[in-house]
Amino acid sequence: MSGNSAAAPVPVLPIAAKEEWQPPPVAEVLAVYAGRAKDTVTAARGAAKVRESLNRAKAAAAGRKAAQKTARRTPRSA
Repeated sequence: MSGNSAAAPVPVLPIAAKEEWQPPPVAEVLAVYAGRAKDTVTAARGAAKVRESLNRAKAAAAGRKAAQKTARRTPRSA
């Protein structure tokens, strides 16, 4: 071999093609929160906000459904 020869070929590793985006592993995501203490006041406040939002959404859906039901009724002539 002469000193001007090309570099040794680098082995090609097979790359697994992902068909769709995949979320990171749960353990990796939860590791960020591992050292944190649970803040019960904030957790309770967040849960109350979620419940309130869910109740508003349910009420709005019920209102829409009632309006649709009323609109579908045909007025009866005498």
